[in-house]
Amino acid sequence: MDLGLKGKNAVILGGTRGIGRAIADTLAGEGANVAICARNAEQVDAAVADLAKTGVTATGASVDVTDGEALKSWITSAGETLGSIDILVSNAGAMAQGNDPAAWEQNFQLDVLGAVNAFEAASPFLTKSAEANGDAAFVIIASVSAAQADRADSYGPIKATLIHMAKGLAREHASKGVRVNVVSPGMVFFEGGIWHTVKTNMPEFFEQANSRNPTGRCATPQEIADAAVFLASPKSSYTTGSNLIVDGAVSSRVNF
Repeated sequence: MDLGLKGKNAVILGGTRGIGRAIADTLAGEGANVAICARNAEQVDAAVADLAKTGVTATGASVDVTDGEALKSWITSAGETLGSIDILVSNAGAMAQGNDPAAWEQNFQLDVLGAVNAFEAASPFLTKSAEANGDAAFVIIASVSAAQADRADSYGPIKATLIHMAKGLAREHASKGVRVNVVSPGMVFFEGGIWHTVKTNMPEFFEQANSRNPTGRCATPQEIADAAVFLASPKSSYTTGSNLIVDGAVSSRVNF
């Protein structure tokens, strides 16, 4: 299926590894130009070099997403470099576990304010793109943990905040042609990721966690990226304000 992404310009927060990198690779594979950011400059440079090999324009920078002004400045610069922003993806996450104030602050600063600042900077570009082409998209990566509360923890409520925010933004910007959607993954396994660490250090717990999923396995980053890129594409032009759960049916909630 041609997703209609050739020549589009996309900005991805946290685009060097895991889900973010898979999203960047998939967008580039569809012919979209990409701008990525992450903290590690060497990883950004390596990812940009690989993305450029696909024949698209690729750019990137080392950015601390918790530094609001630096993030907004980079997004503005990326939009000017690419010529527009048709797609914004907020994938950066602190992954801080626990219910102490430090964990709440880390998750809020990176996950929530990162998305808020990113959209503020990209909004003029997205609106202009929607006016010109009829469609622009903001996709946020949250988590199925937003809908589960096994224990008191900051991670799930922070992800739930993103889903609530996305719905409000979707309603506010629908008339402008700017769509806002969320993808909420379950367990995602990749080398260097949190579940790789769990498998290495706590193999019994990892197997126990996997056994709760009817599929018996974790998702791959590509499986999450495919959902995110579809929502970002013009093929999803009437889909906005949605929260797409991609968790292998590990959650038991019914999504009315």
